[in-house]
Amino acid sequence: MPMLAILAAATLCVGPVHDGDTIRTCEGERIRIANIDAPEMRNSPKCRDRRRNGWCDYDLAIRSRDALAAFLASGKAKIDRSGKDRYGRTLATISVRGRDAGEYLIEQGLARPWR
Repeated sequence: MPMLAILAAATLCVGPVHDGDTIRTCEGERIRIANIDAPEMRNSPKCRDRRRNGWCDYDLAIRSRDALAAFLASGKAKIDRSGKDRYGRTLATISVRGRDAGEYLIEQGLARPWR
């Protein structure tokens, strides 16, 4: 495969940002950012049932979502897919200009490492 085709395949067209750790691509693929946990949005089933252990800080959830959207809009996003989660979402790391989105959110206090 030519190098240009490999690079194009790694570029991500970002669609809607659901929350601080989940986005959709322009093609509709659901992406879960690997190795981080961001707060749940107000409508999350994890917050309606406390046994599901959701991180339910709604103000922080909005800040996390908005920070991720701004980060992804700041340049060309690159994706490295690593598998699927139990909900069928693609697990991946995403970076912009060589900076990892998950690490950025953790540094800002808007996500935490996945445990």
